[in-house]
Amino acid sequence: MDENVQVIAFDIILHSGSARTMVHEAFKFMRAGDFEKADTKLVEANQELLKAHHSQTQLLQDYAKGKKIDMEIIMIHAQDHLMTTMTLREVAIEMEHLYQNK
Repeated sequence: MDENVQVIAFDIILHSGSARTMVHEAFKFMRAGDFEKADTKLVEANQELLKAHHSQTQLLQDYAKGKKIDMEIIMIHAQDHLMTTMTLREVAIEMEHLYQNK
């Protein structure tokens, strides 16, 4: 088992999980009509997603350099977690426009 892959996977899960929590906090602020706080949470979520993406990029760079990467179920879970959270943030941005225009 490649310990580096596990560390990267858990780093992706950590940061995307934090981002998901921030997106849900943004939804709460949107429902309350506090769009300034919602925007702040969405920016913070994006910063966490960038950290997760940075970890993912490191793994891809290693692969591009010819390093053999043994894919593990935890990495598949991490990738799913990251992509789902990125999509949730995109939906939140669109929903904020809807909340503001109601």
